[in-house]
Amino acid sequence: MARILAIDYGKKRTGLAVTDPLQIIATALDTIDSESVIYYLKQYFAKEEVEKVIIGYPLNFDETPTDATPLVEKFIRNFEKVFPSLPIIKQDERLTSKMASQAISQMGLNKKNREDKGLVDKVSAVIMLQEYLESRA
Repeated sequence: MARILAIDYGKKRTGLAVTDPLQIIATALDTIDSESVIYYLKQYFAKEEVEKVIIGYPLNFDETPTDATPLVEKFIRNFEKVFPSLPIIKQDERLTSKMASQAISQMGLNKKNREDKGLVDKVSAVIMLQEYLESRA
């Protein structure tokens, strides 16, 4: 079986998470500059087999687009041009950053690590991917 990759795309940073090959467990992969995402993914896909990509899709609670929605849509269009054969699933990402911050604070990390925005992005991607995996069960 191939992995599933999750992308929490942001203006500055992007959090990545991935499943194990059996698609049971979601783990943090990396946080990278958003400008470098496509390059990073080309390198990753050359080494690992990925079946599909989950991309966090930002919406307000009333289902209307957020300020970040056009940015994510532009990234999705670019991703589809570069990786046309890889299916994309848009996953609701409401509250994932808040949940990630809460999870990080409960880990007992020191203040410097708790304030690491890159860690929040990675954990958000993990939460989003885990929610996707659970929704399939």
